[in-house]
Amino acid sequence: MPLGIAPSDKKLLWIGAAVLLVLVIGTLIFPSTPEELQSPVPSTFSVQPAGAQAAYRLLVTLHYPVQRWESPPMELEEAASGNSKGSSVSNILLILAEPSEPPSDKEKAALQGFVERGGHVLFTGSHIADYFAGASLSEINEHPVTETSTADIPSRFTRNAQRISLAPQARWSSPGASQVALYGDPDAPTVVTWQVDDGQITWWAGSTPLTNAGITTDDNLAFFLNAVGNWAEMGSKAEPYKIYWDEYFHGERRSLISYVRATSLIWAWPQLALLVVAILFTFSRRNGPVYIPLEVSRLSPLEFVDTLGGLYERAGAASSAVAVSYVRLRGLLTRQLSLASNTPDTQLAAAVEQRLGWKKSGLGESLQNAMAASQKTELPNGEALELVRELEAFAARLHVRAQFQRENT
Repeated sequence: MPLGIAPSDKKLLWIGAAVLLVLVIGTLIFPSTPEELQSPVPSTFSVQPAGAQAAYRLLVTLHYPVQRWESPPMELEEAASGNSKGSSVSNILLILAEPSEPPSDKEKAALQGFVERGGHVLFTGSHIADYFAGASLSEINEHPVTETSTADIPSRFTRNAQRISLAPQARWSSPGASQVALYGDPDAPTVVTWQVDDGQITWWAGSTPLTNAGITTDDNLAFFLNAVGNWAEMGSKAEPYKIYWDEYFHGERRSLISYVRATSLIWAWPQLALLVVAILFTFSRRNGPVYIPLEVSRLSPLEFVDTLGGLYERAGAASSAVAVSYVRLRGLLTRQLSLASNTPDTQLAAAVEQRLGWKKSGLGESLQNAMAASQKTELPNGEALELVRELEAFAARLHVRAQFQRENT
């Protein structure tokens, strides 16, 4: 027998279809522009103008020992030594082209140690201070404009590269004694290199010379090849750098979770969760068990307490409530100690301390306060509540309620 759809469920389906139709129409009317789809990250996987696949493929074609690096920087030395201890990292060049993810303290320490032991780093972008100590930038530009810079001094970096085009994201602030300004204003350069113990760091203010759109502009190609070439003291006999082009800090991690995190699949989980909740809600409305609401009996002791409390509140008889607790406690004490019912409060409290062992309990003071409060015509509710609590606490210590009930029966 086919199941029918309830009118309320049909209404939900029509609403969902209308929302879906609006989303589809909005997607068709307002498509993403090519500028919005372009990624500014100079990744070796990207063929967009700001990508760096052309530079990477050029190095591969020229037989440079280059490979993508998708592991933590802590594994640099292990990869360079071929898992053999004692090997040097002085023949390694690590390219960090505008890394988009900040390093952890452990990763930052590993990068610093890599350079100090002789490693070489080519860093581009405005986040170098997050990775290496000693970097001092100024004039951070959120929307950099490409400009042409000329070489300040002759060096291996400026050979056949007198003019380069570069969109500076920042400028260096007053190079130190060990830092050499290569391009730009000597007081605010855009290309700087310096030694760190046995290693070397080279910083570009932008990635234009290695991007797909900028590598062929002016002398950018020669400048890029100079930066990745090993111009050691051995001259032409120097071995080429083993180049690791970092993609780890672009989010390319060697795990399924890191891959999914970089895609739009991560947004499928909230949608899937919402779908499951909607299914459970629509199913449970018709197929879940039916519970009759629990009705509180009018014979409930709590209802009696609420009613009695309401009567005291409306009558303003807070002193009466104190008097009830006061008389009850005196009755319990006199019965427990076999004393006369008219025993004064001071004698009663003294007998309790002597025979029941309630030393410094404050019973006498509580009884006197309760006696005085019960005779007042107007007593604040808070004060009355505090006195009743004290008296009931003393009564609970007697543990004579069951015995008292048996005597009455």
